[in-house]
Amino acid sequence: MSRAPGGIGLRMHHNLKVDPGRAPILVLAVGNPSRGDDALGPALAEMVEAAALPGVEVIVEFQLQVENALDLEGRERVIFVDAGVGTGVPFELREAKPAADFLHTSHALSPEAVLATYLRVKGEAPPPSTVLCVRGESFELGEGLSAAAAVNLQAAGQKLLDLCRPRAAEAGQAVR
Repeated sequence: MSRAPGGIGLRMHHNLKVDPGRAPILVLAVGNPSRGDDALGPALAEMVEAAALPGVEVIVEFQLQVENALDLEGRERVIFVDAGVGTGVPFELREAKPAADFLHTSHALSPEAVLATYLRVKGEAPPPSTVLCVRGESFELGEGLSAAAAVNLQAAGQKLLDLCRPRAAEAGQAVR
């Protein structure tokens, strides 16, 4: 970590395939806990954090932004987690590839746009990425999770933990 004048911490980014200081797996969860089923992303993030899997970092955002492209640096795998309207029940899982104009939600950027930003900024392919989109029913301000979303959350949570565990086990062995 470099220090700027006045002691403000700055993290310097380098062109490294895997950064030994970063967890190899990033779970990037998107959603607003105050908007009903939009809380699915943050709820899934809490499940992963509670599992305390080695080699897994969790970041929660209300919306994806261009700055999230820098969060991908040094990762071996990225899993984007979000709620979706019209998504298959209980969730859909798909590979994500860089695409500047693909939007799957009402969030500021799609996962594909974040990957495209990484490619443009870093000049190299982003890490392999997956989107776990969980079916939501109601996104009203001030509401909690719907009953259907709570069921979908359990199925998606198990899948997300399964996606994180194989690499987490390897990362835990490498860290020791």
